[in-house]
Amino acid sequence: MEKVSEERLARNEAFFRELNERIREAVGRQDSDGHIYEFICECADPSCLERIAMTVPEYEHIRAEPARFVLAPGHDEQAIETVVESESDHVVVEKLGRAREVAEALDPRAA
Repeated sequence: MEKVSEERLARNEAFFRELNERIREAVGRQDSDGHIYEFICECADPSCLERIAMTVPEYEHIRAEPARFVLAPGHDEQAIETVVESESDHVVVEKLGRAREVAEALDPRAA
């Protein structure tokens, strides 16, 4: 990936998070049925097409922290984030520095 600013990378990830929020809204209250939904990898690569299968409670666990994102394994950018959870099919990252500030400012759940 070409050299891109931390802010631009964070904005790319925030865009994918916004798409996942729309998926979450579409699911509505069907969050306790144990159904597995496909969410979009929230990595910084704007051309990424990876999908991550998880339940709504799993997604909500990640979204409880505005600086955390769900990514396909190996899609993390060490310059702007650190892996805080690792599963077989996805990782959870937490933004650092300026990227964290951008992620928190663009959190669609912030009131």
